[in-house]
Amino acid sequence: MVEVAQASGPLAQGREFVWTEADFTRVQSLIYQRAGISLHDGKHAMVYSRLSRRLRETGHSSFHEYLGWLEQHDGGEWQEFINALTTNLTAFFREQHHFDILAGHLRSGAPGTAWRVWCNAASTGEEPYSIVMTAFETLGANAAFKLVASDIDSRVLATAAQGVYRIENLKGLTPERVQRFFLRGKGANAGLARVKPELTRAIEFISVNLIRDDWPFREPFDVVFCRNVMIYFDAPTQRRVLEKIHRVLKPGGMLFVGHAENFSESRDLFSLHGKTVYERR
Repeated sequence: MVEVAQASGPLAQGREFVWTEADFTRVQSLIYQRAGISLHDGKHAMVYSRLSRRLRETGHSSFHEYLGWLEQHDGGEWQEFINALTTNLTAFFREQHHFDILAGHLRSGAPGTAWRVWCNAASTGEEPYSIVMTAFETLGANAAFKLVASDIDSRVLATAAQGVYRIENLKGLTPERVQRFFLRGKGANAGLARVKPELTRAIEFISVNLIRDDWPFREPFDVVFCRNVMIYFDAPTQRRVLEKIHRVLKPGGMLFVGHAENFSESRDLFSLHGKTVYERR
C-alpha cells in the first residue's frame, strides 16, 4: 500500500513514490550511521532519484516501507543503499600536480624501496591506474610497488578491477601512455581499451568502509590517496578518519587530498607539504 500520510508541498508533487521530509531525514540518519556521509538538505532530489530505483528493484511501494525493511535486515541491500548514494566522479590523472609530486617522492626513496600505497576512493579505477602508471614511469615496471585500491561502492570497485574503458575516456592520456599501458579492443570490443596485465598485477582491489574499525592492513603505507572523500564527512568524522589514516601511514608518509579539502586544524597529525598534500608527523 502506497504511503499517503504526511505528503505535502513540493516534495509530494509529480512523483512516482510519496517522498516526505521524514523520509529524507531518515535517509540522512541511515547513510551517516553506515558510511559517515553527511547529506545536506539540498540533496532531496538526488536522494529521491537514486533510491527510487532501489524501491523498484526490491518491490517496495513507499520509502517508509523500504527504509523500515532495510532497518530490519542486515543483508546485501545495505550495500546497494550505500552504492546508490555515493558519487563517483573521476578521470585519469585528475589534478595532475599530485602525480608530479608523487613521482618526486618516489624518486627520493632509496634504491630497492618496497613501496606500499593506498588509494581509498578507487571509484571506477582511473585514479589507482594513474598512480601505478606514475610509479612504473618513475621506478620502472619491475619496481617493488604495491597499491591497495579500495572503495565503499562495490559496483564501481568491480568496474575498476576489470580495467576496461571506452576509448573516449582515455583522451586525457598521452598517446605514449595509451600505447604503453592499454590494449585496444577489436571486433565486438572495438571502441574499448583494457589496461595491460602489468598494471592490474600491481593492484589489490578490496572493499573498505573508512568509518569502520575493521581496516585489514597489517603493514603501514608510504603514501595514501584520500581525495574528495572527506567533503562528505562532518568535522568529527573527518578527524576520526584522519587519526586512523595517521596510524596506517609511515612517519614522513604522504597524504594526498582533494582540492576542496583542508585539514589545517589537524596539525598535530599532518603538516602541509604542498598544494593539497600533507606529510604525516
